[in-house]
Amino acid sequence: MKIPPVKGTRDFYPADMAVRNFIVDGWKKVSLRNGFEEYDGPMFEYLKMFQIKSGDEIVEQLFSLTDRGGRDLALRPEITPTLARMVNQRINSLPKPIKWFSVPRLFRAERPQKGRLREFFQWNIDIIGIDAPLADAEVIFCTLDYLRKIGLTADDIVVKISSRKLLAVLLEMLGIPEFQFEDIYALLDKRAKLPDDTFKELLNEKIDDPDIAERIFQLMGIRDHNDLDKIVGKYLDGWKEQSMVQVLEELHFLFCYLDRMGVDKRFLEFDMGIVRGLAYYTGTVFEIHAKNSELRAICGGGRYDNLLRDFGGPSIPATGMGMGDCVLEILLEEKGLLKKQLPTRRLDYFIACVDENYKDATDATVSLTMKLRSAGFAANFSYKITKLGKQLKQASEQNARKCIIIGDEFKEHKLAVKDMTTGDQTLLDYDEFLSGLDTG
Repeated sequence: MKIPPVKGTRDFYPADMAVRNFIVDGWKKVSLRNGFEEYDGPMFEYLKMFQIKSGDEIVEQLFSLTDRGGRDLALRPEITPTLARMVNQRINSLPKPIKWFSVPRLFRAERPQKGRLREFFQWNIDIIGIDAPLADAEVIFCTLDYLRKIGLTADDIVVKISSRKLLAVLLEMLGIPEFQFEDIYALLDKRAKLPDDTFKELLNEKIDDPDIAERIFQLMGIRDHNDLDKIVGKYLDGWKEQSMVQVLEELHFLFCYLDRMGVDKRFLEFDMGIVRGLAYYTGTVFEIHAKNSELRAICGGGRYDNLLRDFGGPSIPATGMGMGDCVLEILLEEKGLLKKQLPTRRLDYFIACVDENYKDATDATVSLTMKLRSAGFAANFSYKITKLGKQLKQASEQNARKCIIIGDEFKEHKLAVKDMTTGDQTLLDYDEFLSGLDTG
């Protein structure tokens, strides 16, 4: 009986593993050069950790279990709660600011669909201890640094930026009661997928006053942060209150920092409809989307200043980002950017033995291969002695730079070295060949 993989999971054959390594290695390199340090945590945690952050309903969205001691556990659906737990445990000894990154394997018990699986890898970067737009800008820059490195341009992707704090101040100044905020946030989160008429209709269902509903609709149409003061002033009475002035300043500073960091303005767009689905975001939020595509967001993040406090620690400002590998891989394939960037398998040497009746030659093949490997070279050989032509074909298929041929000449302690690119072949003394190796 053949047993298939569990739905929503992936088998990583060598070709698939090359893609995974390309993505993950790129995440790590960009994180390190942007000053982040790597961390990780356990694959399962106490279930209550995720209930603290997302409520009891999260239980249905993850893989939970009870261990032999009767403890309720869960496979991690995200790593941010683990980050909060780890930081809180050593809050007084960790140097600030904390700039950490991780590439965890995550699990979510949801319906698999395009770009969303039950098991996936996610790149997380976080800055803890800085309460300034500069930290938010650095997170966005680091994210774009990676995406630009792998070939995505301002014609391919856009960073949509908003502020949960701005939305809260707007709704409060419009007289919307706080208990309605989350319902309105949920509607705004769907704004991009809804026609104007449908969005207006749903907005009027949630807000009794049609004038206030119309003001919210108009504010949702702002796409340039430079227009915020003018348009907010038009649709909001008393908008120069301190709370509004402060949040508008934070947004302006964010865009100014991104400009100073050299981020092309074509990458950036203000979009008040970006609210993020998680309730713990407190300030700047952003998502990166593929232009002219039906794909889900490539990544998302923002400021979450209350999370460490919610996990029993002190109130410390924090901001971060998460990017899954599934949507990213689909986008790179669609853009034709994946295959041409994957590193090819490359051997330094392939050792071919062509005298099956000469035991010393066979032993020398194994011995020489291991000596080359021990010296730091990538080397391989054929387990079965066949005609030279077949072994040369193997060498070519394995992308070997040179093929060492051990045959009759080895009785005289000599071997032939063939350059697989030029076809040139040289007969060398075995000991001289070994002594002439450049081990770097």
